[in-house]
Amino acid sequence: MKSTHQQLFELLEEKSRLYNNPTFISSDPISIPHQFSEKEDIEIAGFLAATLAWGQRVTIINKSRELVQRMDNSPSDFICHASAKDLSLFSNFVHRTFQGEDCMYFILALQKIYALHGGLETVFTNGYLQNRSIKESIGNFKDVFFGLEHLPRTRKHVPDPMNGSAAKRLNMYLRWMVRSDRNGVDFGIWKAISSSDLLCPLDLHSGKIARKLGLLERKHDDWQAVEELTANLRIFDPLDPIKYDFALFGTGVNEKTF
Repeated sequence: MKSTHQQLFELLEEKSRLYNNPTFISSDPISIPHQFSEKEDIEIAGFLAATLAWGQRVTIINKSRELVQRMDNSPSDFICHASAKDLSLFSNFVHRTFQGEDCMYFILALQKIYALHGGLETVFTNGYLQNRSIKESIGNFKDVFFGLEHLPRTRKHVPDPMNGSAAKRLNMYLRWMVRSDRNGVDFGIWKAISSSDLLCPLDLHSGKIARKLGLLERKHDDWQAVEELTANLRIFDPLDPIKYDFALFGTGVNEKTF
């Protein structure tokens, strides 16, 4: 698809306005943290929903809802006070390849993060502040998160950009937590990370539309592609480039003839 710079800008703005609104919430995993009003509940529920965010969106939402229901719909209180007996309630939780052992480790790791490291915001922010780098933010989080004894299989459920992963789910999670959104979709509750440094969540849908629009040339959906796409989106809005995630993803999911 050939477009002038102005035409592409107008299209991205139009599609962002179309999909970045409260009607987007109910059909997206972001609906899970939107069940809560307290900061810690939002960020924990959001992290768990983002972790499960692969496959059909209806299934993702249902399994994420099941997970927080098993926490008595109080994820922060549950994480902080969960006992070994409480953990056993998750031994049979399954979402695709995310098994009970993985789920129980995630709860233990989150418990440690809130008890010893100041919470999810602090861990992600500490890595980011080293070089204003989202890559290092995610890398620092992964290092801290896997500081307890764990099964090797569990590591695959936290993507690693240091190994070239596009880290779609964690970039999406950071968008939710960091980006201030007057339309009420993203939360904007983490203040030390700049929205201008966020990176675009890249998946099959957003990648397809980005390539059609000439925003992405790289063929593989990896970290290099994420950086390429985001650099091109910053041309249109250097302060809030990731608002265009709504345009790319929304169009890819909802407009099959685009």
